Amino acid sequence: MLAYLVKHAQGLILFDTGIGAANPETEAHYRPRRRALQEALSAAGVAPSDISLVVNCRLHFDHCGGNPLMAGKPILVQDVELATVRQGNHTFDELVDFPGATYQELTGEAEVWPGVWIIPTPGHTAGHQSLVLRQGDGTVVLAGQAHDFASHFASDQLARQALLDGVDQPLPTYQPWIERLAEFDPRRVLFAHDCSVWEPSQTVF
Repeated sequence: MLAYLVKHAQGLILFDTGIGAANPETEAHYRPRRRALQEALSAAGVAPSDISLVVNCRLHFDHCGGNPLMAGKPILVQDVELATVRQGNHTFDELVDFPGATYQELTGEAEVWPGVWIIPTPGHTAGHQSLVLRQGDGTVVLAGQAHDFASHFASDQLARQALLDGVDQPLPTYQPWIERLAEFDPRRVLFAHDCSVWEPSQTVF
């Protein structure tokens, strides 16, 4: 499980906050080896108080586990994701509704800071979202769990390119939000559950 610290002229963004404590059954199933969020931030020379914004790709315990450490910080989330969580049986409630939890609900995409976009990428959950960052050397997408693996994202890219190239049907389907991400011409796409980084070949985009 990967979380990302984004340095921007307007402040620091934390994309996902790591794996939270779970019940014994969940712990036995996943058997996580945790690195404390405060320790990880300290290694980057950052304290929790330095964070300006928190963005969770979704509100499951392995993506929002460190949110209680961010009490008072704006947490950007899709409204449909927060509504789903509050219906129950989605995650561990204490990781979502904790003292000082400050949610800013989004409905769809938004440019939250100059060159920083939140784009809905539903699939794993209806409220899943990704973070798009325009950098000097190209656009970076933090895709969270939009796909479990970089290879799955690559498969969607190949299916899209085949369609654009006029390859005869039948062709594999792909997530419709791939078209929106393509408009940003991403140079790198990073994921929450895969250390591999997707980069375009010369035939994609």
